[in-house]
Amino acid sequence: MSRSTTLSTTRGARAAAGVVGAVFLLVGILGFVPGITTGYDELTFAGHHSGALLLGVFAVSVLHNIVHLLFGVAGLAASRSAGAARAFLIGGGAIYLVLWVYGLVVDEAGSANFVPVNTADNWLHLVLGVAMIALGLLTARGRRTAH
Repeated sequence: MSRSTTLSTTRGARAAAGVVGAVFLLVGILGFVPGITTGYDELTFAGHHSGALLLGVFAVSVLHNIVHLLFGVAGLAASRSAGAARAFLIGGGAIYLVLWVYGLVVDEAGSANFVPVNTADNWLHLVLGVAMIALGLLTARGRRTAH
């Protein structure tokens, strides 16, 4: 493996974590902006009673927005090193796959739906989980050294 391959995978992991982190941060902020979040007056701290929808599609609550903000900060912080970036991408992707499964099994109108999630969120969580894990794995390629 050449030095340039190692540098490009290192930069790729860091860049991917930075971009994903920035997007999460932006989404977390937008969740608190009336108009971008429809039904803003129905935004609750947590639970399925929140009637707020980010972009008129994705169910959000104050807690949900805070989670996005925290994921954003974590992604930006992780982008400072390749190992942390890959761990954020793969670990964060795994968390989103767990959220996807949670969304499949939880009753959207039930008290266990504390995030809250809806069908659009479930599909987004699946895509995010798969994409983040793929980014983490693809940027890890070439890290093995020949002996």
